Amino acid sequence: MNQAEVGKLISQLRFKVQPKPWNIPSKESFNRGTRGQLLATRKSVTALIKDERVEFTYGRGVVVREYTERLLQEAISNGDKHVPTMDLATWWLTDKSLVHKLFKVLVPRFQDMSCSYTRMLKAPMQYSPGRLSTRDRVILELRGNPFPALNYSNTEPNRGLIHNVLLAEARREARLKSEYNLNLKKPAPE
Repeated sequence: MNQAEVGKLISQLRFKVQPKPWNIPSKESFNRGTRGQLLATRKSVTALIKDERVEFTYGRGVVVREYTERLLQEAISNGDKHVPTMDLATWWLTDKSLVHKLFKVLVPRFQDMSCSYTRMLKAPMQYSPGRLSTRDRVILELRGNPFPALNYSNTEPNRGLIHNVLLAEARREARLKSEYNLNLKKPAPE
């Protein structure tokens, strides 16, 4: 069997999957090990399908995204008449009305989509004076959700932040200083 045939057998996800598994501590997984981690992830996948936009820690967000993408891909590929896909959906979604939402609302929405079904954005840091360490937070959302769009980009500078104001002033002073030095070096016109 060549590589092209193997690629058809395995449904491919539309984003990069982490090569190593994440170890995510939670209340459920503390006592039950790997099974507890899977049950905690199951609750998070259910919450994402139900609410369509949820905030997680970075590690949990990555894991939930991988499982949700796979669940949506299987639902789109096989439909609700496929018994193993239906069993998969009923196990991952603890609320049975969400199985109906998966096949009747989300599958038609994502059927013709060529990019990933979820979107992960970095959430702003929250300062808490009592905590020594802060975890990175992410917002995980299903594309095409009914909420207002989150237009958050790390590439667009926010001019109002104090460090950007200070850098802009330093650039302006350096430019003025270099222009002044160039004016001093010019010979006087005769």
